[in-house]
Amino acid sequence: MSAILSPAVPNEVVPIATPPSAIGAPAYYRFKPWNVGRIVIWSLFALMLIAAPHVFTSSLALTMLSQMGYAIIICLSYNILLGQGGMLSFGHAVYTGLGSFIAIHAMNRAAEGALPIPLVLIPVVGGLAGMFFAALLGWVTTKKSGTTFAMITLGVGELVASMALMFPGFFGGEGGITTDRVYGQPFLGFDFGPGIQVYYLIAVYCFVCTALMFAFTGTPLGRMLNAVRDNPERVAFVGYNPQRVRYMGFVVAGFFAGVGGGLAAINFEIVTAMDSVSILRSGSYLLFTFLGGATFFFGPIIGGVLMVIATVFLSELTKAWMLYLGLIFLFMVMYAPGGIASLIMLNLRLAKYGKLGRIVWAYLPLAGTALVMTLGVAAMVEMIYHLQLNSALGDELRFLGMTLHVRSAESWLGAVAVFLTGLGLFELTRRAYLRQWHQIQETIAREIERGEATA
Repeated sequence: MSAILSPAVPNEVVPIATPPSAIGAPAYYRFKPWNVGRIVIWSLFALMLIAAPHVFTSSLALTMLSQMGYAIIICLSYNILLGQGGMLSFGHAVYTGLGSFIAIHAMNRAAEGALPIPLVLIPVVGGLAGMFFAALLGWVTTKKSGTTFAMITLGVGELVASMALMFPGFFGGEGGITTDRVYGQPFLGFDFGPGIQVYYLIAVYCFVCTALMFAFTGTPLGRMLNAVRDNPERVAFVGYNPQRVRYMGFVVAGFFAGVGGGLAAINFEIVTAMDSVSILRSGSYLLFTFLGGATFFFGPIIGGVLMVIATVFLSELTKAWMLYLGLIFLFMVMYAPGGIASLIMLNLRLAKYGKLGRIVWAYLPLAGTALVMTLGVAAMVEMIYHLQLNSALGDELRFLGMTLHVRSAESWLGAVAVFLTGLGLFELTRRAYLRQWHQIQETIAREIERGEATA
């Protein structure tokens, strides 16, 4: 399977029978043929990073692309804990945020001439800071697993967030720490003043860190993390210390989280405790990594993109964006716990067996009725928010080109009618879709059985 479409759990190594003549022969290494699919996927990923600012040319798009770059790194680093190690952390922003603060202090010291660190190495400084604090706090944090681990990380996150006002010299108080990223000699002709130059710096780190974290999944430590997640008792039985494995994975995740934090400091030229180490920031990393799909390597990449779209774009459209996000998270947990990546892989499985064409047309009525139901809910939510927050602006509300009167019974009845109509039609199409889906799955199962019987 290709690199970015690979699951977080690497495939098991299948032993190959050794011929009798080879017994006692000296060991040697054979190089496998190149994985063409993997090369294509990574090449496309690099081309997307290079071409993105030329396709989306507005200043807002460039800002969002830069944020997506380091959000991908942070979500992938969080997935080392959640997807690979099964460690549900509520304090991952601690290592991202502390990496940002150390990075911005290093930038200020370098600008004064006290540290000979060029800007291109500042993310590495942030990564080393994240690794240091992960090594310092992780030894206690990883003593336990499961719910206890989650509660400890929550406590550590709150502890660091509360220290922000206690140490204003380091955290800068409520105003944070500012800097100027243009300092020292240009690097290969780039002074990183323009936003496009900062984007490409972030893109390079995004590609390199993504490749390194994918390579980490195939290392002995990465595979032992999978084993500790699935069966820590068996890991201890074969001679490994599960706590030490969790701790080492925690430190690796802290390094990449710090790299993402350092890139964020370069991009914004300001770091505040509220935006960097708060529990809300840790919650967003958890939420979007889960939405993207923690069981697949490329899931957090989707999650990082969605996080920027939600926090930058969706938050500008409506004040109720967090409510919508919570509802999406709720339905994903109930109906697609594998995240968006799992839905993609399910359809790729259908395409592999040539059955995607039979189900793709069932998606259209399902999506259409879901959209109608969503419009009814959104109209009611927006009217409620208008009554509570914007009542001084009058009783009229512009919603998708329509004018709603928030104190009129007709607007409320209309929204309820749209919702109920969409709900009824969605239920009918959902049942028809499920029948067709189960038929296709049974057909695929029979084909697999026939293939195994003839093999």
